[in-house]
Amino acid sequence: MVGIHAFGGYVPRQRLQRNAAYAATGWFAPGLKGFAKGERSFCSWDEDAITMAVEAARDCLAGRDRAAIARVVLASTSHPFADRQNSTIVKEALFLSDATAALDVSGSKRSATSALIDTFHAVAGGAGDTLCVAAERNVAKPGSEGEYNSGHGAASVVVSKGDGCAKLIGTHSVSIDLVDHFRKEGETFDYNWEARWVREEGYGKIVVSTIIAALQKLGVDARKIDHFVLGSSMPKISEYVAQGSGIRPEAVADTLGGVLGDAGAAQPLILLSHVLERATPGQLIMVVGFGGGCDVILLETTAAIVGAAKARGIGGYLEDRAPVDNYVKYLAFSGLIDLDKGMRAELDQKPILTAQYRERKSVLGLVGGKCTQTGAVQFPKSPVSISREARAIHTQEDYPLAELPAKIVTFTSDYLMFSPSPPAYYGNIEFEGGGRMLAEIVDVGEEGLDIGTQLRMVFRIKAIDDRRGFSQYFWKAAPERRLSNRA
Repeated sequence: MVGIHAFGGYVPRQRLQRNAAYAATGWFAPGLKGFAKGERSFCSWDEDAITMAVEAARDCLAGRDRAAIARVVLASTSHPFADRQNSTIVKEALFLSDATAALDVSGSKRSATSALIDTFHAVAGGAGDTLCVAAERNVAKPGSEGEYNSGHGAASVVVSKGDGCAKLIGTHSVSIDLVDHFRKEGETFDYNWEARWVREEGYGKIVVSTIIAALQKLGVDARKIDHFVLGSSMPKISEYVAQGSGIRPEAVADTLGGVLGDAGAAQPLILLSHVLERATPGQLIMVVGFGGGCDVILLETTAAIVGAAKARGIGGYLEDRAPVDNYVKYLAFSGLIDLDKGMRAELDQKPILTAQYRERKSVLGLVGGKCTQTGAVQFPKSPVSISREARAIHTQEDYPLAELPAKIVTFTSDYLMFSPSPPAYYGNIEFEGGGRMLAEIVDVGEEGLDIGTQLRMVFRIKAIDDRRGFSQYFWKAAPERRLSNRA
């Protein structure tokens, strides 16, 4: 028996108000006025599928022993790198053992559900505890239906032997090359086929028949399903499929379409994580992924679901929002418009890959040093301790800082230094238990900053080498906001 033992998620703070998008492009596409309701999430300039995956994984692993993780699987159709192991970067950021296996999964919007099914089988076969993550930063053409319906986000689960908080009942999959959309290698945007045909042939026939076959295979009555999860950008498609499959209307899970949008491959795991946050013991959860076929996963919650969500979760990140009605800001952060950056941005951001490799623990894992003689903490780690009590040499052990709370000691708000999101905030921060570093501060709200402001570390893009197409990652600080769903 295998099951989900932990779950978590991440949603970017930025939320484009859809009526702002319509105000800017409605003259061109007035027929999309019906989509100009609610909001959708989108990444800041320094976020992508990797950074979101790291944050979702941290949310999932909060309070858990990371040494038990044997594999990391990252599913996405928007991996930042086509020829670099994206999941390995996630592994490095989480400061997991070098013996941890890493795997990228892509190719369709059901890549996350397929990755999760494969994870269940692998763990059952003895592969060890696996962190399965899905993240998506999908981009749609300005003025398109996809621009309104898309959203960015990530979710993760830990699959281990034993029931966990949601045990696996069974799975069923079919592979059918119905092309509802596609994107050629090197292209930015998807090409979408006619919606009515996709609805009737894809969801109405392939998805419904796969669900019915799964229920028959597992010997489960459709009316017994308590939560039905289906990721799709099509309005009301979950209700349409549920009706065709004999699933009760009240079992259909909130698609979060009005507050997040459709996060592509990551959407089924995002919705699953959101359902698990409020599920009760003994409930049946069906998760469906569609794209090049269909995946069906059936889970049953256990007594361990009570109190299982201890971190922010999807609900917490949805609450921590920053509404954006500046459409040009959304375009700039999404890479859809190239603003004049000025002379201060004329720096060659060529990465020094040899140095990054040597210092990968510090750069990607935010691992400092702690002197075993004096207890002094420092970043970066060095052969000589900074302690005034003793100039100890070679006495430092690895000391991860990413999960430690911090506070502002000094800070600057700088409009002269180039930043894709001015002003640039940076300053000296101090970690709980000791240790200081100079850090960039992001996600600063209208409340601003002050000396002593509580911070948490976040994994972000530090710089982008546009000439060579390479993103450099590092840790930044963000204000820690009190959320109503956290004690």
